[in-house]
Amino acid sequence: MFFLRRNKTMKFSFSVLAASLLSLTYGYIPINNKVKIGFETWEETFSSPDFNKDTKYALIVNPTSVTRNLQLIADNLVESKKINLVALAGPEHGIRGSLQDGVTVGNLSFVDRVTGLQVYDGYLYTKGSQWSAAFNDMGADTIVFDIQDVGTRFYTYISAMYDAMIGAVLSNKKFIVLDRPNPINGVTVDGDVMVPQFSGYIGRTAIATQHGMTVGELAMLFNNEFLPNDAQLANSQVKTVDLQVFKMEGWKREMYYDETGLNWIIPSPNMPSLETAGVYPGQGFFEGTKLSEGRGSSYPFFAFAADYLQGKNLAKLQKAMNDLNLPGVVFSQIYFKPARSKYINVQSGGLKLYVTDRSTYKSIPTAIALLSTIKKMFPSNFEYASTLALQYRTGTNSIYEMLNSDADYQDIIAEYQSRLEQFKVMRAKYLLY
Repeated sequence: MFFLRRNKTMKFSFSVLAASLLSLTYGYIPINNKVKIGFETWEETFSSPDFNKDTKYALIVNPTSVTRNLQLIADNLVESKKINLVALAGPEHGIRGSLQDGVTVGNLSFVDRVTGLQVYDGYLYTKGSQWSAAFNDMGADTIVFDIQDVGTRFYTYISAMYDAMIGAVLSNKKFIVLDRPNPINGVTVDGDVMVPQFSGYIGRTAIATQHGMTVGELAMLFNNEFLPNDAQLANSQVKTVDLQVFKMEGWKREMYYDETGLNWIIPSPNMPSLETAGVYPGQGFFEGTKLSEGRGSSYPFFAFAADYLQGKNLAKLQKAMNDLNLPGVVFSQIYFKPARSKYINVQSGGLKLYVTDRSTYKSIPTAIALLSTIKKMFPSNFEYASTLALQYRTGTNSIYEMLNSDADYQDIIAEYQSRLEQFKVMRAKYLLY
């Protein structure tokens, strides 16, 4: 018995030591308290005498829509028969995450082989009326959205949620959002605020690039600030959706995902880690240029590359960026041949980001500094992916125009601050935590 107790103590001490080393390496202290997700608070209502077991539910889900033991909630609810689940719908990448970016299932609907439920490909829907038709076809009374966002406006899941909310208004369905953490914290808010001119599937509404909100908070903001004025509801007597948000318990705004006690589930093929999500708000701007943003490599969004960034050119760029002494980040040289997307199978060079202190690192200012420096150093090589590609990601003309005028990166950042402050005022009305 003494040996067993001693062995357990040794294991505990090793765990504490490992956690301490981890905190020293990555600059954070792991939190062991479990955050209760929105699914769990919703599930607790199933046993209430007021819960209507005849309500027909449809879920909008993807691989992040899991229970604490990592079972997909769709599989769990069909297996447990706790509710009357009639259909499923998925955003970009599908309900089980089998598809790459920009790829659709190819059918409007199909039968899921696990649950036997009809699945609707929500990535094909670009209008609320398409979601409305799907909801009516499902025969659902209530639509439940449970998807992990990554905290960036142009990550398409929140656009799918917005469109589905419009569809729920048009089809007279209730809309439930099961809240999950903003993985890159709910405090940092940065980037320009989108203008209607650049509304699209990578940004439906006038919010900041890094919005600092949870999906539940965003749903409330969408419902009160944007749905009432959406042209799709111009002929509708009802201008907002019947919305209910099931809050988390134990989540604090300053938390990163690795401090929640929850397991990281890859939300899309090129978002393999929390660290990737942390650099994505700014590094996603590279998708608006002809520079590779690292797709087709082992480090999407952590690295960028081009065929002209090699040898002395790359050494000069590395020195220029490290000489800026940007907070919380340093840059190393890297070479790779992207297996897909831009520069496919072409030897390319670039820089890889190393975030040394995530509490001071700012993704969007860092990306603006990178783009500004590259454009100034290699003006004949630097190109945009298309005429409006960067504007759709930044949300306005401002960053694009100032880059083209060779403005200093500090001036580009300063220019959007007043618009950002206005967004923060609106955002504050909908914070649940």
